Amino acid sequence: MEHVLEDQIRRLVARLIDELGGADTLVPRRAGRERPLIAANWKMNMSLQTANRFIDGLQHAPYAHCRVVICPPYPLLAPLAARLEPLQVALGAQNLHEARQGAYTGEVHGELLAELGCAYVLIGHSERRAAGEAAQRVARKLARALETGLTPVLCIGETQAERDAGLTGSVLREQLLSALADIKTAAPDIVIAYEPVWAIGTGRTALPSEAQETHRYIRDVLGEWRSSRLAEEIPILYGGSVQAQTVGELCAMPDIDGALVGGASLAADTFEAIITALQKG
Repeated sequence: MEHVLEDQIRRLVARLIDELGGADTLVPRRAGRERPLIAANWKMNMSLQTANRFIDGLQHAPYAHCRVVICPPYPLLAPLAARLEPLQVALGAQNLHEARQGAYTGEVHGELLAELGCAYVLIGHSERRAAGEAAQRVARKLARALETGLTPVLCIGETQAERDAGLTGSVLREQLLSALADIKTAAPDIVIAYEPVWAIGTGRTALPSEAQETHRYIRDVLGEWRSSRLAEEIPILYGGSVQAQTVGELCAMPDIDGALVGGASLAADTFEAIITALQKG
């Protein structure tokens, strides 16, 4: 019953945000988070030919108004690194192994990813969690990413069943705190990506006010974990069927610092439309 009440309260707060005028009435975003971060997760898509065609289709790079990251499949990391560098587009991996090296067939360690030019790595994506990746392993991977100088993008999110049961807050809190449990540094360079599982690939997107309220909750949990000051410096991305038509209103919210983009990142025109939609003036 308390979980249902919690969800009802969260929805009420979201409606109040809308009635009070949305993001304009909320606290301004902290310095260091002004430029949105837009990350493309290509998942198990693209070939070398289509990837090169994608890069050729980026008409407006470099992007002064935001930071852009592309996370291709492993075999495309090396050939894309040299092409992305002059465009000032960062390279990211979709996963890494928690060990430094060893007899782990089919896995890739963080030092190699860094050597190939990666600056970011996705950790704990819902598709990997659904395939059996446990919370303890997510935590070890996150710690290893930081040790190797990579910026981890920690993915968290609730399923439709958990949302319907009013468990959003407790699920996000558990995923977040369990993943951060092994971090020893006082101010780690991390990014959080809130990806409601019920919205991934479905065309459904949370209302901007609902997403803002959830992002604010995540930031509050981060504040409990370390400090409110650090929490205000950590970018929190939204990922859930993000499109050019929705990204502007989402990122106008003070606690939404960019987007993790899936399907819409597979074509240069649709991905760049998301980026240019955030351009001010």
